[in-house]
Amino acid sequence: MSFGQEDIQIVIITGMSGAGKTVAVQSFEDLGFFCVDNLPPALIPKFVDLIESSDGKMNKVALVIDLRGREFFDHLFEAIDDLSKISQVKPQILFLDAKDAALVRRYKETRRSHPLAKKGLPLEGIQLERNMLEDLKGRAQQIIDTSDLKPIQLREIIIQRFSNFEQQGFSVNVMSFGFKYGIPIDADLVFDVRFLPNPHYIDHMRPKTGLDNEVSSYVLKWSETQQFLEKLDDLLTYMLPQYKREGKSQVVIGIGCTGGKHRSVTLAEHFGKKFSNEYLTHVTHRDIEKGKEK
Repeated sequence: MSFGQEDIQIVIITGMSGAGKTVAVQSFEDLGFFCVDNLPPALIPKFVDLIESSDGKMNKVALVIDLRGREFFDHLFEAIDDLSKISQVKPQILFLDAKDAALVRRYKETRRSHPLAKKGLPLEGIQLERNMLEDLKGRAQQIIDTSDLKPIQLREIIIQRFSNFEQQGFSVNVMSFGFKYGIPIDADLVFDVRFLPNPHYIDHMRPKTGLDNEVSSYVLKWSETQQFLEKLDDLLTYMLPQYKREGKSQVVIGIGCTGGKHRSVTLAEHFGKKFSNEYLTHVTHRDIEKGKEK
């Protein structure tokens, strides 16, 4: 199979029903991707032939594949392996996930039934689907937890991650979060910084965040913070090239404190700046707006 000189990016959008695949495919359309919804995996090779005959006009493609085509689903891994053998094709799987409670709430709000819920109970279908997709999630290069995301936030994340894929290659996403709101399920590495001195207990700093110089200076001034940064710098400097060599397109590093406003934000900003010279780096603060004092 012969393509032009330009690489072909193929993103396979999949994941839990109700986790945001419709928003995702609309976002890819906005990025100029040629999008196909509910493509049976067995037809992926024929679709690649179509890309080849397009003379470079279809170099960015997004395919939505989910359990609506489950009778063909067993062909997916084989099709992905075949795509990976083509030197100019760069396939990756984007898996959209969400917590069971969030998915149940969405089904109730829309009054839709889950496609796998034989008795009409959403949770039954969700749990069955999660088991069926476990292996596929394990092969995904990108996982996004949409539990606490509004559609516009999911769109922003997708545009951030995929708008410059040609230059991207490998990216590092550093996310601050609060343990009181749960661990992000899309994190590859999670570090707990709740042992560091907490600005929350200083009254005038409590309403501020780690984006404020006063708060970040307070967090960073302690010897235990500096010692932790030194050790984690060494660890990540070693680990990130290993992830890249393995073929991952991105790594999500979660840094958590109690509320996700002070310590975790400060350290996420630190590591975002540290690795930005070597990798395409994004920093997000998942919980920085939560629990604000009125």
